[in-house]
Order: sequence, then C-alpha cells, then structure tokens
Amino acid sequence: MSVQEMIESYPAQINLDRNLLADAVEALLECAQACTACADACLSEQEVDPLRKCIRTDLDCADICETTARVVSRHTAYDAVVTRALLQTCIQACTACGDQCRHHAEMHEHCRICSEACQRCSDACQSLLSSIN
Repeated sequence: MSVQEMIESYPAQINLDRNLLADAVEALLECAQACTACADACLSEQEVDPLRKCIRTDLDCADICETTARVVSRHTAYDAVVTRALLQTCIQACTACGDQCRHHAEMHEHCRICSEACQRCSDACQSLLSSIN
C-alpha cells in the first residue's frame, strides 16, 4: 500500500493538504533510508575519520526524518504547533546533513545520493510547512 493510499483512506478530515502530506511522508522515509545507508557506507570506507561528522549528521537526520514521518502521519487530535516544530527541525537536519554529504560527494557516491535525498526531503517539508503557516 502506498503512502498516498493510506492518507486517502483516513476517514475524517485532515487539516493538511493530503497530496503535500503524502509527498512529505514519502520524502521523509526516503531520506531516513538514504541517511542510514550513507552512514553505514561511510563506516565501510577506508578513511573513516574524515567522515565522522557526516556519519553523525546522517544518523541524526535519519532519526529526525523517521520521527517526523510518524508524527505527521497521525491526524487524530492534530496539533499544528507540534507539526510545525517537527517540520522546521527536519528542514534544519536535512540542510545540515545535505551540506555535510555534499562536502564528500565527489569522493563518495553514497554521499551524493544522500545529499540529493536530503534536498528533496527539505523541499517537501518546506512545502508542507508553508501550507500550514
């Protein structure tokens, strides 16, 4: 079942644009996976020491994206203040991780892929955030 199908099946009103919400959840989950895989790939590189900050930002971003995806997927007793705060935090985490991965992207393909996933996620979260401000 797709994210879009699950959101469309919600029986009550959702206080967010369902399409923007689905795009954001998909981007959040994709980013969490990319960041987790990038951190793991960094640990497999010959020179791990220069990648320490990248690994840390990957893992932080993955955790934040997963949490954000779970929370914005819940609509019963919706709290716009919490949603806004999570989306803002996620945008910041994606920006930090994307910047760090871009720094290593020429040497490590996994970092390039991760930085692109972070950018997509940040953009999707910003679109959703803008729709509730």
